[in-house]
Amino acid sequence: MVSFLVCLALLIAGYFVYGKVVDSTFGPDDRETPAVRINDGVDYVVMPQWKLFLVQLLNIAGLGPIFGALSGSLWGPSVFLWITFGTIFAGGVHDYFAGMLSERNEGASVSEITGIYLGGGMKNVMRVFSVVLLIMVGTVFAVGPAGLLQLLCKNAGGILANKMFWLILILIYYFIATFISVDKVIGKIYPVFGICLIIMAVGVAFGVITNSNYVIPELWDHLYNMHPSGTPIWSFMFITVACGAISGFHATQSPLMARCMKSERQGHMVFYGAMISEGIIALIWAAAGCS
Repeated sequence: MVSFLVCLALLIAGYFVYGKVVDSTFGPDDRETPAVRINDGVDYVVMPQWKLFLVQLLNIAGLGPIFGALSGSLWGPSVFLWITFGTIFAGGVHDYFAGMLSERNEGASVSEITGIYLGGGMKNVMRVFSVVLLIMVGTVFAVGPAGLLQLLCKNAGGILANKMFWLILILIYYFIATFISVDKVIGKIYPVFGICLIIMAVGVAFGVITNSNYVIPELWDHLYNMHPSGTPIWSFMFITVACGAISGFHATQSPLMARCMKSERQGHMVFYGAMISEGIIALIWAAAGCS
């Protein structure tokens, strides 16, 4: 358990130390943000920092750091290293700059930002890539929760035990959240689910640490490939635990909150902080899986 606690401490320290380095490299200032300058009441709306953080956390997290981390635990506690250092030096940097570059460019999407800096050809490439990526991720984020809800309600019977019912309900919500002002649906529902995600991770951590039947293996005693099928660590573990360390999908979500920031100085907590929090959640679930 010591190696788990060390990695947890490194993630927290990474937010305050390396996160500050990243923030100072970008150089946030007091310029007027798109949320203040445009403020159309739909996509560009000023929201409080705590709400920005929780919405961003749920935008980038969801099932990813749970499923991915549990699958990654098949390789053993070496997954702790990837989650810890991947989050601090890759995922946090990626999410921060994706969000802040969007904020500096009127809340533009990742494909539009690519076009600004790399030209029209790359913009079209990123448009196609983003659409394909979002279809794939959207499918997983709809089918996955629908399957979990069906499992939770299997004893209820009737329509609640029907996976298609939950899938249709989730898709209806997706459409409502897309067309209604960001602060009316996403801004009210997502923070609640974000808090639930955090509470669930804290509960899992408490349960594993306090239950003597579970032992989190030490990294230094198991620094080898423990996968039961012998699947190589490189590069399978890195793409399996993608959402818990670094994910290109996050760049498609960060502009949502980049359009709702009152100040550029909120970026450190909203973007880098949310990724660090996702890394902590992933680390907890990976530790639970390893134990």
